Amino acid sequence: MKESLEYKVLRKIKKARGGALFFSDDFVSFGSSKAILKALQRLVEKEEIVRISRGIYCRPKISKLLNEPILPTVDDIAKAIAKRDRARILPTGAYALNAIGLSTQVPMNVVYLTNGSARKITIGKRRILFKKTAPKNLEAQGEISRLVIQALKELGQGNVTPGEKVKVVELLSKETPDRLENDIRLAPEWIRKIMRLALQKSSTE
Repeated sequence: MKESLEYKVLRKIKKARGGALFFSDDFVSFGSSKAILKALQRLVEKEEIVRISRGIYCRPKISKLLNEPILPTVDDIAKAIAKRDRARILPTGAYALNAIGLSTQVPMNVVYLTNGSARKITIGKRRILFKKTAPKNLEAQGEISRLVIQALKELGQGNVTPGEKVKVVELLSKETPDRLENDIRLAPEWIRKIMRLALQKSSTE
């Protein structure tokens, strides 16, 4: 018996881990774009998958505590898009501030620098904005230090409080030293001074 397109799509989705993201282009070998979109829509209606945004879908994990679907975060979605496009991305602005704990405000629009295509992705009431930038602006290696640089740029020179500086130094002291040394050279001088404090702290511990 010939398998339906919908069954083929669902079978491929079920082979992935819970919470994995899928793009309509992932199924191009199964049929035309129009037919694939119809199959995905039917799976959404049957609650087999969730539509995240145009052309982006997810088979969510189910929370054992609440028995409710756990949807991917904005960062999960941005990273999945970057992986698909073989692009590099870097969170900036208010999102970077929130990510390192210097702000409790969750921005509605999350901005990433990228060496890929500039684009906007709408997710409910939120948006992911990818802004094209020069490759040199994406050279930071440390998961912590790359966020810290962007967060401090958002605050601006002269606007970092003593408490925020202490928190940043504490965070940076957990960064891999060689990555921290690499990323210091990429920051403005006023940010380098703060980052060097973390390097000194790490060397004395």
